[in-house]
Amino acid sequence: MSSELYADGIGEITITGTIVRIDLMSLSATDRDANNNPKPVFRQRIIMPVDAFANAVDLMQKALGGLVEAGAIRRIGDMSAAAAADIQATAGGSNASPNFN
Repeated sequence: MSSELYADGIGEITITGTIVRIDLMSLSATDRDANNNPKPVFRQRIIMPVDAFANAVDLMQKALGGLVEAGAIRRIGDMSAAAAADIQATAGGSNASPNFN
């Protein structure tokens, strides 16, 4: 039997020595911030050695490349400045990862 966990994203990545900790988060169904957006809530932590993390990043980059090639997603740098600004305005930026501010 396998167990699955859904996460809305990564809340934080911490590197201590040779160990990487990745905190997975989900948006709360009940807790809201001042703008009435769901608050991110810690769900589970992945802990791995740095070499496994590097391999995971490489694998994710390949998966991302496949999604871009298939047209499932677009990189912001690949679209016009007006389209990127429209996406940012629509998203509001309030649920964006603090890792990319």
